[in-house]
Amino acid sequence: MRYVRLDTPKPISKIGLGTWQFGSKEWGYGPEYERRAAEIVRRALDLGVTLFDTAELYGFGRSERILGAALGDDRAKVVLASKIFPLLPVAPVVQQRAVASAARLGVDGIDLYQVHQANPVVADTTTMRGMRSLQDVGLVGEVGVSNYGLRRWRFAEAALGRRVLSNQVRYSMIDRGPEEDLIPYAEQAGRIVIAYSPLAQGFLSGRYDATNPPAGAVRRANPYFLPENLERGTQLIATLREVADAHDATPSQIALAYVLRHPNVVAIPGASGVEQMERNAAAAEIDLADDEYAALVAAAHAFRPVTGLAAVPRMVRARLGR
Repeated sequence: MRYVRLDTPKPISKIGLGTWQFGSKEWGYGPEYERRAAEIVRRALDLGVTLFDTAELYGFGRSERILGAALGDDRAKVVLASKIFPLLPVAPVVQQRAVASAARLGVDGIDLYQVHQANPVVADTTTMRGMRSLQDVGLVGEVGVSNYGLRRWRFAEAALGRRVLSNQVRYSMIDRGPEEDLIPYAEQAGRIVIAYSPLAQGFLSGRYDATNPPAGAVRRANPYFLPENLERGTQLIATLREVADAHDATPSQIALAYVLRHPNVVAIPGASGVEQMERNAAAAEIDLADDEYAALVAAAHAFRPVTGLAAVPRMVRARLGR
């Protein structure tokens, strides 16, 4: 495993474990998944993974409970990251919700506490006042944000009066917006971009095509999995396979290596089983050659999916089986 080269109390692994799927039935992993979740966490620890990300919203607290129980006595050794859902995130509410998350996780302090989404009405001034108080009493180590643009990330940091260590955003080969400003800022300022959905919810795994769409409510709601987009992604997946063959790897591992090539980016893919966790962790060791990276960039730029409003009628028809 490789780790981010930053001054943090605990090392942060380049590959972490995202746990949205813990306790959340919408992923379609079945009733036995809670038991497998514990096995995934234990294997992640064996592989050197130190970053475990959850949120109070995931399974309405069940993800935090499952993760905390699975970590057991190792909770103090890892970087536990959780997120507050930004419903009225004023200072007293931020403090109360952090206490509740820590209790569900079974810890005295949360290593990284993040604002799950920028609130369009409540200013970060009051939210960060709550975060600063949590840091002052030792309940929170580092503060992070999620789904923030660069301007609001920097404003949040000014409001906190300390570093806002991380910004957790959607980032993958086909969601490259963070490359424009967030990643350059992180590298310049010594901050971290945490990439969620680094495999575009499995689109980049090569497992799915127009005749084999995914199951589960989460993926069915993602326009990338429209039959038309799965068809349009054929050449992109072919390029991933070509690079993967050169490294005796899988397309998913190469897609992860793509985002990890940036020194201040870490990725938090989920895992449906122990074997997937092992493959994800191994991706941290893959070094892409310059020509391989250039080929992936070109293939990603050539992919033109149907998204936004244009995807809505197609998604309706797909749901109705028409």
